[in-house]
Amino acid sequence: MGILDRMRLDGKNIFVTGGARGIGKSVATALAEAGANLAIVDLDVETAESVAAELTSLGSTAIAIKTDVTDAGQVDAMMAEIADNLGELHGAFCNAGICLNVPAEAMTLEQWRKVVDINLTGVFLTAQAAGRQMILQGKGGSIITTASMSAHIVNVPQPQCSYNASKAGVIQLAKSLAVEWAKHGIRVNSISPGYIGTDLIMEAPLLKPLIEKWTAMSPLGRLGRPDELQAIAVYLAGDSSHFTTGSDFVIDGAFTCI
Repeated sequence: MGILDRMRLDGKNIFVTGGARGIGKSVATALAEAGANLAIVDLDVETAESVAAELTSLGSTAIAIKTDVTDAGQVDAMMAEIADNLGELHGAFCNAGICLNVPAEAMTLEQWRKVVDINLTGVFLTAQAAGRQMILQGKGGSIITTASMSAHIVNVPQPQCSYNASKAGVIQLAKSLAVEWAKHGIRVNSISPGYIGTDLIMEAPLLKPLIEKWTAMSPLGRLGRPDELQAIAVYLAGDSSHFTTGSDFVIDGAFTCI
């Protein structure tokens, strides 16, 4: 079997959290193009349903599931719905996350908890649900988490200590799960994107000065595109990455090198 054949995801069922837009939507699209069936998991179920319809037009079986990833009960219900509609689970892209730019001295406990609950606890709960299902099935699988270059550096000039800390936790969580679940054939890796020009970022007038600064600081002189994260996700989800686990892939246009 050639390398392009081993990159195919035909017959694999994968869920993507935060899949209604941005990085999640882009990765879900790539997974579908590679042959996977998708569960698009998001609080915005109407947009998730629209994405699922787009993926269905590509020949994928795709469903939308409304889920609060910080709620263990809803995550369990999500897994049950995936099992009922898609069957076995082969992969998960635990991607949902938020960022609040609030100075540390002014940050409320509620703001801190909101970021950590979604970015770290939400990743744990969805990865845990995926891991439990894969262990039950006894056939292994691949779990991918979205961390950030912010786990490796401190972003400036925007204050975002809660985001940075939560994403550092995501990397260590992925490494820990990779070691614990290796005996089950479950691989767990993280990707750490740099500044990615999603529609929400590029269309926000208040972010224009920051975008200009980030671009000026970047060795490549630009933001990344969501589609530039697709290849690594397809690789990690597929059979060509069987020896790849416990790794973090920084995709930031060399931003963390300076």
